[in-house]
Amino acid sequence: MAAPVMDTCHVSCCANRTPNVVSWGRGGLIAFGTCNSVALYNPQVLIFTACAVCLGHSGPVCAVDALSLSSSQLLVASASSDSTVKLWTCSSDTGTIGIVIIIKVIITSLAVPVLACGGDDSRVHLYVQLNGQFQRLLTLSGHEDWVRCVEWATKGKNKLWLASCSQDCLIRVWRLFAKAATEPVQQTDAVLKMKENVFQVSGDEFAVTLETVLAGHENWVYGIHWQPPCVKGDSVEQPLKLLSASVDKTMILWGPEEDSGMWVELVRVGEVGGNTLGFYGCQMSPDGFMILAHAFHGALHLWHCDSNQGEWRPSVVISGHFNAVQDLSWDPEGDFIITVGSDQTTRLFTPWTRNGRSEITWHEISRPQIHGYDMQCLTMVGRFQFVSGADEKVLRVFKAPRNFVESFANISCTPLEKLLGSDLPEGASTPALGLSNKAVFQGMNPLNSLATGEFALSNQYKESYFQPLKLTEPPTEDDLLQNTLWPEVQKLYGHGFEMFCLASDSERTVVASACKASKSEHAAILLWSTTSWKQLQSLPCHSLTVTQMAFSPNGRLLLAVSRDRTWSLWRRGNPDTDTEASFSLYANTSKDTAVHTRIIWSCDWSSDSKYFVTSSRDKKVIIWGHCGSGDSVGECEGESVTPCSSVLDVGDSATAVSICPYLCSDQSYLLAVGLENGKIVLYKWRPSEDLSSGSDWSRCGETDACQSHTLTVKRLRWRPRPGRAGHGGNEERAWVQLASAGADHVVKIFNIKISAL
Repeated sequence: MAAPVMDTCHVSCCANRTPNVVSWGRGGLIAFGTCNSVALYNPQVLIFTACAVCLGHSGPVCAVDALSLSSSQLLVASASSDSTVKLWTCSSDTGTIGIVIIIKVIITSLAVPVLACGGDDSRVHLYVQLNGQFQRLLTLSGHEDWVRCVEWATKGKNKLWLASCSQDCLIRVWRLFAKAATEPVQQTDAVLKMKENVFQVSGDEFAVTLETVLAGHENWVYGIHWQPPCVKGDSVEQPLKLLSASVDKTMILWGPEEDSGMWVELVRVGEVGGNTLGFYGCQMSPDGFMILAHAFHGALHLWHCDSNQGEWRPSVVISGHFNAVQDLSWDPEGDFIITVGSDQTTRLFTPWTRNGRSEITWHEISRPQIHGYDMQCLTMVGRFQFVSGADEKVLRVFKAPRNFVESFANISCTPLEKLLGSDLPEGASTPALGLSNKAVFQGMNPLNSLATGEFALSNQYKESYFQPLKLTEPPTEDDLLQNTLWPEVQKLYGHGFEMFCLASDSERTVVASACKASKSEHAAILLWSTTSWKQLQSLPCHSLTVTQMAFSPNGRLLLAVSRDRTWSLWRRGNPDTDTEASFSLYANTSKDTAVHTRIIWSCDWSSDSKYFVTSSRDKKVIIWGHCGSGDSVGECEGESVTPCSSVLDVGDSATAVSICPYLCSDQSYLLAVGLENGKIVLYKWRPSEDLSSGSDWSRCGETDACQSHTLTVKRLRWRPRPGRAGHGGNEERAWVQLASAGADHVVKIFNIKISAL
């Protein structure tokens, strides 16, 4: 079987913002829901997969569990907000799934399957399968608010433990056991005995009694998880250790004391400060030496137990956006990517090599902007400077602080002297009642400034203050939230509506911006100087929102595409005669001359500036230029800009397009096209005089079901340099990297061996 053309080297994502969405398997893999996908994660590899789909609920599915009935049959229970629990059988022999019965989720085995369900009635209900039907046996009372999670554990033969947690901040542990045929008569009335709930199954008598009530959390307890069974000698035993996660931002590991049997708190870990809203669930590794929590904003928090010192320490873990990723950009050197999303954050990812290992993995090392509006677009204007736009009328400029540059040098193993600039602030912090990241310079200590009256208001929120970090590995979620912000150095005012797209020229001297528009007067493109940050020009042409812009690599032209189904091309004036190089309209399409019949979503340039490409909702991809001249666009006076390719029908709305900056071995251009269905397709294109046959296009690769996004591809960007980021060697020139952003909350990076295409 031939190797795939596109190899996935990085997937950035996080857990959905819902309880009970993460599970740690006995084989070591962590499974979690991300948007409408399931991600499988181990310390070095991330893949997406789905082997079966169960359809039947009319509302969101909020909990799932499974029980192996045999080597080839699985019983799956799913609970939904439609007030039902559905049980399914899945056969590995036939690969089919069938519904068993609808009842109101956790399964274990006590001779027959037993189902425990917690509901919004503050009770735990027990069902048992008899004669092929599930019947309710008992209702366990005690909680005073919604029961958020229930989970079974096995201890010995015919003895089960059931834990339940609730919004009443408490955890209740119940013991289910088989009663002896004859109960011994107590010799004294002084023995305190818990009430037993007795029931019969197939002639055998069982009892449920309350073992303990665990109080330690200060807010709703959303998740609990027993330590998985482990092999001891010739037997399999399940330790009686229970992990709990709460909205109070802590996880607690509970267990009974060896001498007294009293349940006590063994370990407590969690967040301190920040603006997060606590944990939605927790899991424990099969060996019990790692624990994992997923938080309100989807972030995973991993701790491991240091076997030498017995202390629990935070560990490096995958991270990502928890809403649609709208835009991304490589830094000019191709060493990292910056992304923005509808989760109101800007994130920076870079490759990292773990100590003692050769494999390179990508991680988030900075969160430069945590905003109050949904982020929409960004563009780099230097190695460590970018401009971002959100659902507001203001553009914001950010520059990396010294602390980030030092940490980036440590993590990427780059000499610090090559990166540091002059007069850099140490870091940044966000005022308690503001949206702007304020610079923190060396020697400033906001905590000591109360004597002068400064920061008096912010002193109520000490957790927002910046603390310098000396990072040699990717930071934890706590540090990402608080200590990796970039200072905001400028605000740009001029647009009348929310920002939509940004672009900067190859020299990083001019930034172009456009906002949402329903009228021509609001659809003008604004140009800004990156030295003075003053507005240079307004470029009116389009009648609706400009959806994307791109400067030509030679810096002479600015291309814009719009919702009005047209494109416009602006040419820069002579910099020798103009003090501020101005742009004038060079070419454009109109409603009468437009080739595209729907919104034009995306555009890009070839690296030689001879051609540009447009992609549209009409499923068409078209390459434009001065056909047959061989000159760069804009350098042929009197020559019109016309289609240079046949119309490529990609079969679905083409929402993103990008041309690789390096030619294939046969001197053809390599294009990546992102589709509304989430697929990314690679095409090669060669100029041809005969456009009627469509032979100028050839399809050379595409993402498979596991590699594709599950929702719309929002942005595609090729690495500006050949090779794979973080790798070295002459053989790297055979590789290129493609980054993609999707509405499915995911950022992906693909390795493509261009020499093999």
